[in-house]
Amino acid sequence: MIERRIAVVGYDAAELLDIACVTTSLEMANAHGARPVYRVRLVTPGGHPITCGTGLTLHAQEALERITGPLDTLIVSGGIGHEAAAENRLILGHIRRLARESRRVASVCTGADVLAAAGLLDGRRATTHWEQAYDIAARHPKVLFDPSPIFIRDGNTYTAAGVTSALDLTLAFIEEDHGAELARRVSRSLVTYLQRPGNQAQMSMFTVASPPLNSLVKKVVDHVTGHLDADLTTVALAVGAGVSGRHLTRLFLKHLGQTPGRFVRQARTEAAAHLLVSTSLPMAGVAARCGFGTAETLRQAFVRQYGISPSRYRSTATSTTPTA
Repeated sequence: MIERRIAVVGYDAAELLDIACVTTSLEMANAHGARPVYRVRLVTPGGHPITCGTGLTLHAQEALERITGPLDTLIVSGGIGHEAAAENRLILGHIRRLARESRRVASVCTGADVLAAAGLLDGRRATTHWEQAYDIAARHPKVLFDPSPIFIRDGNTYTAAGVTSALDLTLAFIEEDHGAELARRVSRSLVTYLQRPGNQAQMSMFTVASPPLNSLVKKVVDHVTGHLDADLTTVALAVGAGVSGRHLTRLFLKHLGQTPGRFVRQARTEAAAHLLVSTSLPMAGVAARCGFGTAETLRQAFVRQYGISPSRYRSTATSTTPTA
């Protein structure tokens, strides 16, 4: 079995998790395989230690200027130092050189800014951390940035979203290189979900926003997310909250920016997305558990929210181990 050479590029004020998610996952693949399958090196300008954005110091294993190809994979980390790295001609020049000698090229988080500055993303689809996507896209108009997915593959170039999406990307690499079983072993050791599909949204309605300040709206939201298979019509929710449907709608628009009906559809569809990739429930079972009347109703809602059918969405996560 060939030992694949991986170079992870770091620089001052890089994000420690961007680096560690990749290096730890690949080293775990070495530990769980019959023999080492990756040779992972952290490379930095001059081979000097770097101070990460958290203040911790990492020692490089090789100098960016001295490492040569061929490489299996070149991965550029992100972090609050990405803008300085993207303006550093030495870093950009050696990334371009190594990219020509690599089977695949990748970035994590705002590392996409560095790849874009090196001209390696021109004309390609790419993603990055949703908080930085607008600014990075404005600096690189030749790149087709999409801030939604966990990661994007365009040819031999991969870009991952924010921070821990590096886990998802690295697990995808392990599966691509050595099969789903090794990726499953690594994910179990990492105690992480195997594996979020690349097209899954970075942000979820269950995590992205602060809980509504209005106590009545919060009560209704908690009821919805905990009882997706119940009667969640606006009328039923209003009766349960002791207000009129019109008043409940006004409160939702004021505090959540959407109607109760739209909130319910979004909650049910996101829950269905999770069940599709984490269970072996048939489509009708997913629909019933999430409050959709039929599998066809689920399909229509799913296409409207995600742009693909539920079955296609499920097929992007074939490496999961389904459990009913």
